This record gives sequence, structure tokens and C-alpha cells, in this order.
Amino acid sequence: MNTLDAIAALPDGAITSPAARRNADAILGVLRAHLPARGSVLEIASGSGEHATVFASALPGLDWTPSDPSAEARASISAWRAQAGAPSLGAPLALDASDEATWPDQTYDAVFCANMTHISPWSATEGLMRLAGARLRRPGGLLVLYGPYREADQPLAASNQAFDDSLRARDPAWGLRDREAVQALARTHDLAATRRVQMPANNLMLLFRRL
Repeated sequence: MNTLDAIAALPDGAITSPAARRNADAILGVLRAHLPARGSVLEIASGSGEHATVFASALPGLDWTPSDPSAEARASISAWRAQAGAPSLGAPLALDASDEATWPDQTYDAVFCANMTHISPWSATEGLMRLAGARLRRPGGLLVLYGPYREADQPLAASNQAFDDSLRARDPAWGLRDREAVQALARTHDLAATRRVQMPANNLMLLFRRL
């Protein structure tokens, strides 16, 4: 189950998230298997920044650029970045996936996004797909999504149903997305679904390649 876990602020301005600590190793295993050994990665909705520091430290051949529209999140990312001392981890961008004016101009070998599609309106997922279609290297650039999804051919776990109910109670525009709808949206931006990876706690990693 993916939850909106309580977060804690540390004295240096960093925010720590139990969920990020729990799932980092499992996500890293998939990233290590599919990302290129060298290249550039843009992370969307980096949140606390704990994922970014773990992945950039473990994958030093990749220039890892975190981003988040929240100033509080970017301050946390900067604090974790200072602690990690990973030379390949860039400064966080003030990027909102749904606002093209905030997108960087460069292209990337990969775009990574964890736990955003369900804790945001559908317009954010639409923006993410537009961004990936426009900024991923073509052909072959990789889009990686992580989080819980609904699937037509799979019963929804009780924990994920409870999580979905809690999200929609907080904001009717939030909620678990249908994997098929996400893949259909990706196709409209020349992003082909290539792999579905079952992850712990009823989460998935969805991989797409830029055509």
C-alpha cells in the first residue's frame, strides 16, 4: 500500500519520509536494470529528495536532476543534496509538469516520476506525458513511473482501495489512475509501454520508451 505517510522535518531543513526510505532499494533495483550506465535523468515531483540522493549516489554515471513545484520540497532536496555530496546530483528545478513555462530546454535520456499521478489532478499526468514526449531523447528515451494503479485484469488490493478512498476524500481530483488510461495517454505522445514490474506493497513500476 502506498500512503501519504507523516513526514518529519530535520534541523538542516531536510524532510524525511518513511515511504521513501522503505521503497528506495526496490526502485533502485529496477532503475539499475533499465537506465543507461551514462546519461541524464530528470526526476519529476522529487518531494523530500531522499530518492534523488539515493539514486544519484548509487548511479554515479547519470547526471540526476531533481525537481518539484514546492519551495519547501526544493529546500529539502537541497539539504539532502548537501549531505550526500554526490557530484552527479544537480540542484532542484522549480518545475511544474503541467506548466510548460517551467520545463527545462534540454533533452534527457530518462524521466523518472514516483507517487505523483495519484496525488495530483489528472492534468498533472497529462503534463507529465507532454513533457516526456517533448524532452526525452528520441528514439529510446525512457519514462519510468512508480506507484499504485488500478488494473482492469487485476483485483484491487483492499489496502489500495482504502488508500484510493482516502485520497478522494482529501481531494476529488486525486485517486489511483487506471494503468490502461495512463498507457493510452502515453501513446498520444509517442511513448510506448514496454514493461510492467510488480513492486512491494501493491505498487507498480511502468516503463515507456520514446518512439
